[in-house]
Amino acid sequence: MRAFDSIGSTTAEAVAAAAAGDAGGIWFVATEQTAGRGRRGRVWVHTPGNLAATLLIVPDADPALAATLGFVAGVAIGVALDRVLPAGTVKVGLDGADGLDGRSRVALKWPNDVLADGAKLVGIALEATKLGDGRHAIAIGIGVNIVAAPTDLPYPATSLAELGVTRSAQDVFEALSDAWVETFRLWDDGRGISDVLKRWRESAAGIGAPVAVNQNGAIVRGIFETIDDAGRLIVRANDDSRIAITAGDVHFGATASARS
Repeated sequence: MRAFDSIGSTTAEAVAAAAAGDAGGIWFVATEQTAGRGRRGRVWVHTPGNLAATLLIVPDADPALAATLGFVAGVAIGVALDRVLPAGTVKVGLDGADGLDGRSRVALKWPNDVLADGAKLVGIALEATKLGDGRHAIAIGIGVNIVAAPTDLPYPATSLAELGVTRSAQDVFEALSDAWVETFRLWDDGRGISDVLKRWRESAAGIGAPVAVNQNGAIVRGIFETIDDAGRLIVRANDDSRIAITAGDVHFGATASARS
């Protein structure tokens, strides 16, 4: 592990290490991150005391399979949070939906978020770098709201502190690193992706609920039916056709049902 008191971006540090020939399998962790970046180039807001961690992996897998490491990360952080959160059930569904089944306070939102009681607690972002030997290094950035959550977001967000949980970023990181080893072994260089996706579906938010997916301004609405074996979100439209979504911003419940 490479730990920093303050850094611009743990992901940028991991990408730079990959370009310099780092073999991967190492975490970059910071207590303060001043220029974090999230999924699709968005700003990753970080409050000191929250967890900012990036894992650099150079997998022996096809790049298409390497992209499924986001699901590995989701399952791993879900396991870690279940270990640090007190026992309980989801009280409020995402955006008012009730499709979380009450199995856990933690639920996974496609493609790369983790929710607690229906609000965003964790963000996950992957960044790939092609190496000279043709392989791809994957930087898996994970941000967990430990002491505070951003307030200027278009969706609800929460923190462990708001959930009444007193755990440090180090506590969560230790649980995450242990859970990662277990889940990455299950993934098995992509050969075990079906098992990872099965576990992801078991903790998924919103399956069976109305969903709206914003794809650069084009809205796809229907029922969130499942995640297929390629990790695509499958939406059953009003005409009963099934639409496979590879990327987009997902909304459930009242937001999904609203007509623009």
